[in-house]
Amino acid sequence: MIISAILLPFIIQTIVIFIDEYYFHIKRGLPRWERIGHPLDTLSVLLCLLFVLFVPYSMDALKAYLALAIFSCLFVTKDEFVHKHHCPASEQWLHSLLFLNHPIVLTSLGIIWLIIEEAKSPAWVAHLDHSPLLHPFLITQTVFITLFLLYQIIYWNFIWKEKKVIG
Repeated sequence: MIISAILLPFIIQTIVIFIDEYYFHIKRGLPRWERIGHPLDTLSVLLCLLFVLFVPYSMDALKAYLALAIFSCLFVTKDEFVHKHHCPASEQWLHSLLFLNHPIVLTSLGIIWLIIEEAKSPAWVAHLDHSPLLHPFLITQTVFITLFLLYQIIYWNFIWKEKKVIG
């Protein structure tokens, strides 16, 4: 049960980003600032995943992870000042769901890190279910987020062509 609750934010994030990307972004296209900014948002999440996968847990590592996670949570909001001029209200609402879920995803990621690194974790982590699927789940997430980052860079900056608006 606890493992399902920890994984749920990742599922929500995937669904909401899929709707944002394949309904709203494809429909309206992306101006240059979004074609650059969105991959950077994805990179901020990818860095958190890579940190958890490759850095052993310690109190100093936890502080560094918290700094990365807080940076990511703040960084992904950078575009909202201009989104109001380019996005319909329904897309802005979808973004608000992503902003609410983002710190939950990164908190869940931190908890997964603690579970995987159980021997070095605080005592309360021992009470959580240790699923052998958590590490492969993180690897899978990392692969898919890396592929999504590459898609964002390649599709939006090299394949997609801006539609000419005839006045």
